[in-house]
Amino acid sequence: MAIRTFLLPLSTLLLLAASSAVAQLEIGYYSKSCPNAEAIVREEMMKIISVAPSLAGPLLRLHFHDCFVRGCDASVLLDSTKGNTAERDAKPNKSLRGFGSVERVKAKLEAACPGVVSCADVLTLMARDAVVLAKGPFWPVALGRRDGRESSATEASNELPPAFGDVPLLTKIFASKGLDIKDLVVLSGAHTLGTAHCPSFADRLYNSTGGLVDPSLDSEYAAKLKSKCKSIDDGSMMSEMDPGSYKTFDTSYYRHVAKRRGLFRSDAALLTDAATREYVQRVATGRFDDAFFRDFSESMIKMGNVGVLTGTDGDIRKKCYVLN
Repeated sequence: MAIRTFLLPLSTLLLLAASSAVAQLEIGYYSKSCPNAEAIVREEMMKIISVAPSLAGPLLRLHFHDCFVRGCDASVLLDSTKGNTAERDAKPNKSLRGFGSVERVKAKLEAACPGVVSCADVLTLMARDAVVLAKGPFWPVALGRRDGRESSATEASNELPPAFGDVPLLTKIFASKGLDIKDLVVLSGAHTLGTAHCPSFADRLYNSTGGLVDPSLDSEYAAKLKSKCKSIDDGSMMSEMDPGSYKTFDTSYYRHVAKRRGLFRSDAALLTDAATREYVQRVATGRFDDAFFRDFSESMIKMGNVGVLTGTDGDIRKKCYVLN
């Protein structure tokens, strides 16, 4: 089945998501308890991104990494303690950035409405606004998430989609979160924003069969990457995930992938499956930007609803990095 045949309008997707805990999420959830909540987040995000536009990608990535472990409960923001190594200290999360920006936004909300807006909702709103401020699409965010009380580095290491994953593995991981293969190829488009450290992709340059460059990687692009990353353990250098456009949310990521210039093995893998390859090649034409923006909005809504805590579950943390 071609991926484009099961596009759903935003309103339909919101209705489909309205079950169990997700049903307790609401557009305008804070309209009475903190009516300016979204405006406060947006105002701070405008200040943050105007000074550091390269933070759009990391803030979006924080939301992804949160939702794939225990659901969207802000558990990725918790600091480790003497008796517990938290998610943020798991190996896949060592390169996460933007924690200070989350605390900055949370502090503004606490000053306006103490103990009302959860860190999970803050992170979800910041991810949406990061995309918008990077010239990407806007989507409505239903709110009412509560913050989790547990955070495990082991769980993060086991549950996050790996950069080396192939389509069968990634599809299985996404399915465990209620996301499908279309969400996989669409949400991969988030790689249009941000950078990556060499160790997350250098195995494609130095550690493939026979010590050769990964054959699924364009040779000219591989040579450019090698000029930056001198070894598989070079942790000091970074590369743009969407060269020439890493601060702007657009469809050029798919054009790179179509030319075998996706940075990660998981990017290259999108060309190995008929359904994901068709989507990549279609968006890469540059004629379906609006469709991709709509698809991305719908997939982000789905992901933002994964494993949410609502009602009396969880907490509303006063500070996002520590339990109350």
